Amino acid sequence: MPQFYLPGPWQSQKPTILTPEVAHHLRVRRIQLGEFFPVFDGKGQVAKGDLLSLSGNTGQVQLSEIRMDTHRETPYAITLAQGLAGGDKMDWIIEKAVETGAQNIAPMQCERSILKLTRASDQERVHKRLNHWEGIIQAACEQCDRTICASLESIQTFDAYLQASSKPALKLLLSPDATKSIYSVLLENIPQDLVLMIGPEGGHSPEEAKQAQAAGYQLVSLGERVLRTETAGVVAITTVHSVWNAEMQNRLKRGDL
Repeated sequence: MPQFYLPGPWQSQKPTILTPEVAHHLRVRRIQLGEFFPVFDGKGQVAKGDLLSLSGNTGQVQLSEIRMDTHRETPYAITLAQGLAGGDKMDWIIEKAVETGAQNIAPMQCERSILKLTRASDQERVHKRLNHWEGIIQAACEQCDRTICASLESIQTFDAYLQASSKPALKLLLSPDATKSIYSVLLENIPQDLVLMIGPEGGHSPEEAKQAQAAGYQLVSLGERVLRTETAGVVAITTVHSVWNAEMQNRLKRGDL
């Protein structure tokens, strides 16, 4: 049975009120009164829910066996800094980034972005879009059994994102023109928090690539083929896990961890 997102705080001593979204999902799944189902709070807590009532857009559930469970999270955090893409591509990118293990998603308006959402007059659209993406993150966590929801940053310009502090030391900008492969860079570095920066349709402009390099980003390639913006992030995240998870297993065997 899939898990259901039920934000905290939780209490095991008394019933918890269901959100309209959970009530709807339980009804769609035909969960009956007295039936148990798994829930998570998006911060690592999981529990077993006993459905007590369900009426309209609400209901009550009794939670038990509340515990922390983060075994599907990696010890290193991946930030996907994604150039805004047009149409419904951002929905797909965010969904697949969560499913493949990104812990943070930072939407950026780049020079070549078709979607423009950083003007003062766009604030209502931005608010709606961010709420929509938060829902996608929660649904993706339900689908792939992650218990910690990826964080979603506000939409920023490319320049503003580069200037923001508190970024990991390892920062990679994916470019088909790069001479160094992401694979080789990952082999050269121990598993650690990192940023994967992906351009919008058409990629980053030459000026943006120079700015990123000046800010400490390494330009890396995903291979011989030029990937679409909605494909590049998924491939990059998967590559990180493939290389670094294998490295951590090797270090465990050697006793280095």
